[in-house]
Amino acid sequence: MSDRATHWDHVYATKGEAEVSWFQDSPATSLDLIRAANPDHGATIIDIGGGASRLVDALLQDGYRDVAVLDLSANALDAAKKRIGGAASIVDWIVADATTWQPAKTYDVWHDRAAFHFLTDPRDRAAYVERLRSALAPGGQVVIGTFAPDGPERCSGLPVQRHDSASLAAELGPEFVLVETRSETHHTPWNSTQAFQFSRFRRSG
Repeated sequence: MSDRATHWDHVYATKGEAEVSWFQDSPATSLDLIRAANPDHGATIIDIGGGASRLVDALLQDGYRDVAVLDLSANALDAAKKRIGGAASIVDWIVADATTWQPAKTYDVWHDRAAFHFLTDPRDRAAYVERLRSALAPGGQVVIGTFAPDGPERCSGLPVQRHDSASLAAELGPEFVLVETRSETHHTPWNSTQAFQFSRFRRSG
């Protein structure tokens, strides 16, 4: 198990779902952007670093039928499965590191809220983008949410790389065209605030 996986398994083994700073009762911005990216309920969607997020619940309730959740932590995915119950059987749960994962299929929408900003090493970011290119269908769309330039410098005891739409565009490369960007003030479970940005890109071709 990698150091990253060990870290996140420990986090999810020792903290409840609502005891982490990134917890959202309703992932409204993510869901809105996914709907905008591809409203077809038959679209293939993957949530990168989804952990125990409630986005998968919201996608299933919205009628999406082909959803995958990838995370380093098996503990996080187990928590989500238990919460969802029987509907968890229709979700593809993938325990993997997004920088080393080998995609087995392609997706119409790639979503990532608060995973990419933990990649502070340029080599890890390049490896992530390589997997994105392998996994995303031509014409597919990418939604990436990170801490904004005025957001926190650390999270869960780890340093982060803050982004805006321009820095994300530079990381993804010219084949990914910016469609929209949104700012979000996230309220943590203990009532502090964090500045996020969400950017949506369309892959050309």
